[in-house]
Amino acid sequence: MGKLTVGALRAVLVVVLTGTVFVQTLMVWTLVSGSDPEDGSIPLTPLRVITILGMLSAQVALVSVWRLVTMVRRGTVFSHAAFRYVDAVIGAIVAAALLWFAVTAINAPGQRDDPGVTVIMGGIGLAILGVALIVLVLRMLLAQAVARDVEAAQMQAELDEVI
Repeated sequence: MGKLTVGALRAVLVVVLTGTVFVQTLMVWTLVSGSDPEDGSIPLTPLRVITILGMLSAQVALVSVWRLVTMVRRGTVFSHAAFRYVDAVIGAIVAAALLWFAVTAINAPGQRDDPGVTVIMGGIGLAILGVALIVLVLRMLLAQAVARDVEAAQMQAELDEVI
């Protein structure tokens, strides 16, 4: 992976992480201070809590991707240590999907006249779970690559002994 690619990815990760921490701080302050009254149309407090938790799951994924990029730059990504970060990304995506389903459930009573919105929101939740499945498949590919790397190292050691 080139230095420009890594630099650009890290810049994006820093901007998104900084933005989510800033928004989370404001939302927590709003919840704690009670300075933002709800208008009664939909329950805003649960939606704010879900949003804060959703940003936390995104932050877990961002930090995990940062660590994986660091491992790629060092050439250590094909090791068992990488699985911890890939698993964290998968967990964060699943958590985001579950939070999205919670938002869908909170929003559903207000959509009785137009249930298509709820169906679309449910479909988005399924799509988020689909992303988790894609990352799971990529994890399996990483497992195969790690196994091959270990096997190649063993064969190289055996060849070195023969020579």
